Amino acid sequence: MPDTQDTEIIQSERAGVAQLLALRAPSDNSLIMIVSLFILMLIIQSFKDSIGELTIILTMLIISTALLILSADFFVVGAKCIARQFGIAEVIIGLTIVSIGTSLPEIMVTGTAAMKANSATATVQDLDTLSDLAIGNIYGSVLVQITMILGIVVLYKPLDVRPSWLGRDGLLMVFSVLLFTLLLLTGGGLNRIEGAFLSLFYICYLLYLILNRNKIRAEEGELVDNIRGGLSWSKTAASIMIIVGLSMAIYASNNLINAVLNLGSSLNLDEGKMGAIMGTSVSAVGTSLPELTVALLCARKSQGVAIGALIGSNITDPLLSVGIAAMIHPLAISSGALMVTKAIIMPMTILGVITCTLLMWTDFKFNRTEGIMMIIYYLIFLTALILDQFGNLPF
Repeated sequence: MPDTQDTEIIQSERAGVAQLLALRAPSDNSLIMIVSLFILMLIIQSFKDSIGELTIILTMLIISTALLILSADFFVVGAKCIARQFGIAEVIIGLTIVSIGTSLPEIMVTGTAAMKANSATATVQDLDTLSDLAIGNIYGSVLVQITMILGIVVLYKPLDVRPSWLGRDGLLMVFSVLLFTLLLLTGGGLNRIEGAFLSLFYICYLLYLILNRNKIRAEEGELVDNIRGGLSWSKTAASIMIIVGLSMAIYASNNLINAVLNLGSSLNLDEGKMGAIMGTSVSAVGTSLPELTVALLCARKSQGVAIGALIGSNITDPLLSVGIAAMIHPLAISSGALMVTKAIIMPMTILGVITCTLLMWTDFKFNRTEGIMMIIYYLIFLTALILDQFGNLPF
C-alpha cells in the first residue's frame, strides 16, 4: 500500500526565516533561547576568574546541558522538515530521525569525547579519562533510562507493554548491551572496525523497521509524528535549524564534557576512575533528559509507547552512539577504571536491563511498585559508586 497519506502536508503555508527569528507570528522561540544560552555561556566564561570555581562549574554544567538538549531538538526538527519536503514518508521519518533524535545528546557527548581523545594535544591521561567517560556515558544512560526515568514515568502513570514491542525491541535491547560489553571486554577494547560493526547492526535494525513500516505505523507511527509538533518550516529555515542545531550541539557537548571533568576534579575524585564515575552518573543523567520528556509526553497522551521510547533509545546508545565514537577513536577501559567498570557499572547495567525486561514480560504491565523498585535499584547503583570512591566496598 503506497504511503501517500504519510507525505501529505497538513499546513499549506510554511514558516520562514522571519518566524524562526521570532520577527513575525506565528513564531518559534527556540533559536532565541539557543542564542541566549550561547551568549550566557560566553559571559560566564569571561568572568570565571571573579566567580567561585565550583559555582562556575555547576552553572556551566546546567547551561551546557540545556543548550545541548535544545540544540539537538532544533536539529531534529530541521531534519524532519527537510525530509518531508523531499517526500520521505512520515512514518519513516518517525522511525529514523525522531528515534535517533532523542539519543542525539548521547551521540554528541560520546562522539565529542572521542574527538577530544583523537586530538594531537591529548595526553595519555586525557585519553584514558575521555575514553572512560564515553563508555561510562553509554552504560549510565542505559541504566538511568531503564531504572530512574522509567520509574518516574510509571509513578506518574502505570503503563501497558505491547508484547510485539517487547518481543522485538526488548530482547534487542538486552542483546545490544551484551554485545557492546562483549566487544569491549575482548581484544583490549572497542576498535574502529567493531565500532563500524555496531553502527551497521543498528542500520540493519532501522532497515527492518522501515520494511515493516505498515505494521509499525498502526502501533507507533501516529505518536512519533506528533512528539515534536509545531510549525512547518521552509527549506531555508530548516537548513538554518540543521546548521545552528548541529554546531551548537557540538559546542555544548564539548563544554559539558569539560564541566563534568572539572566537577570531578573539584570533588577530588580518584583521577583514574573519574571519567567512568562522572560519565556514568552526571553526564548520563543530563543527556538522558530528552528521553524523560518524550516518555512523560507519551504517558500523558495515554499511549502505551512510553516504554517503547526508552527501549528504542537503549538500542541506539550501545550500538549507534558508541559505534560512532569508536570509529572516531578506539575506546578502551583504562586500568584505573577497570575495577569499578567491571565490578559495578557493567554488571549492574546488565542486571538492570534484564530485570526490567523480565518485569515487563510477567504481565505486560509496569506498575508503580515496579517503578519504585527500579528507582531504588538506581539509588543502590549510585551508592555503590560512592562507596567505591571511599574504598568501603567489600571487594
